[in-house]
Amino acid sequence: MTTQSRVDEVTTPDQARSGRSWIQKWDPEDEGFWAATGRRIATRNLIFSIFSEHIGFSLWSIWSVVVLSLPSAGFTFSVDQLFWLTALPNLVGATMRLPYTFAVPRFGGRNWTIISSVLLLVPCALLTVAVTSHASFGFFLLAAATAGLGGGNFASSMTNISFFYPDKRKGFALGLNAAGGNLGAAVVQLIIPVVISLGTGKNLAYAGLFYMPFAVAAAICAAFFMNNLSEARSDFPAQAAAVKRSQTWIMSFLYIGTFGSFIGFSAALPLLIKTQFPTVQGTYFAWLGALVGSLARPIGGWLSDRIGGSRVTLWNFVVMGLAAVVVVTGERTGNFPLFFGAFLVLFVTTGVGNGSTYRMIPAIFAAQARRETAEGVDLTEAVRRAKRESAAAIGIASAIGAFGGFFVTRIIASSVAATKVADNAFYGFIAFYAVCFAVTWWCYLRRSFAVNKLPSLATAKV
Repeated sequence: MTTQSRVDEVTTPDQARSGRSWIQKWDPEDEGFWAATGRRIATRNLIFSIFSEHIGFSLWSIWSVVVLSLPSAGFTFSVDQLFWLTALPNLVGATMRLPYTFAVPRFGGRNWTIISSVLLLVPCALLTVAVTSHASFGFFLLAAATAGLGGGNFASSMTNISFFYPDKRKGFALGLNAAGGNLGAAVVQLIIPVVISLGTGKNLAYAGLFYMPFAVAAAICAAFFMNNLSEARSDFPAQAAAVKRSQTWIMSFLYIGTFGSFIGFSAALPLLIKTQFPTVQGTYFAWLGALVGSLARPIGGWLSDRIGGSRVTLWNFVVMGLAAVVVVTGERTGNFPLFFGAFLVLFVTTGVGNGSTYRMIPAIFAAQARRETAEGVDLTEAVRRAKRESAAAIGIASAIGAFGGFFVTRIIASSVAATKVADNAFYGFIAFYAVCFAVTWWCYLRRSFAVNKLPSLATAKV
């Protein structure tokens, strides 16, 4: 039976309960539909989307922990090489996010979740082979690179979930979905040191083997409990239109400052603590950074739903800059509690900013649709196009932001290699946050912009 005929057979969400069929009619903006069936189905898909994304994010971040044990396991890699093993998954993950985003409209959210979950077995297997065969550094780079597949899961998951929820609930839903995935970075940094210490001595192979059954479970759960939406089958013109929108690239730039910081700091912090505070057992607490950053993400979406994403984003960059200043102070004075406490604040702001910037994207495209309607475009068509373009924009922004994570890690590594400290890297981050603050104000909070460019921004709570 063809995909199209299977779609035509599905007329109501209840008929797609099995998760093996497409849901043809999906209108979450209809309050009656949402209360009767939409909320239940959307929640079910969100739960299992989070599960798969969480496993992907865990594997994406796994090398940030593994590198700490490589020297004691007999691998004679330099500090810069160890930083490369933590940075490369971010580069590959960023690259994979665009094709993963467009895979949802092409294959369906459920179908692609199954495929992407199975692909997570690759980094698990290569990690196991690398540490058991005492492979060359080149093979280690290959194994670390495949961990980037887990980074792609985030983009496809966020794109898929954005179709399930009405506009007024998107902020919290996307924030919760992202937080569940982002928590993988904290969980892996907490659990894997324990896992590899099982048995006699350190067995790094356990790190890869541990996640294999979870990847299989994520694929099985997606097959039985998730759905595909025919409404999510975007066409290429809609995707191309998102690429041409200046708002897509402005938001991608801002997302570098928020998510790029989160994933970059998550990857670099354990090794940064080990190099800057060698006498302090601080690496045991590194997982707290990713934890508080993940938990703060829904807060950013929740606040944005109420007071506007642009306002939250604007002042969030101020706090990010101030926290980075204190991080430098703690490092220069050798005060680990001050350094780590400021880093936790910095992680919280990355999470809040991740939630607020992601909430801004659908609101901006919704505002654009209302403006086009005022210019004579059919309302239904404008809204449908806005949803598809905003979903594509979310994927693009997630990819660009993840590239920021690679550069954050490499900038820290370069600073440490050149000066033995990370001060210069953080001075650069502070300057970048100042630029992000200016861009947010100029593009979304100037009165002239709000009135003349997108007159409905206030109601859209951008």
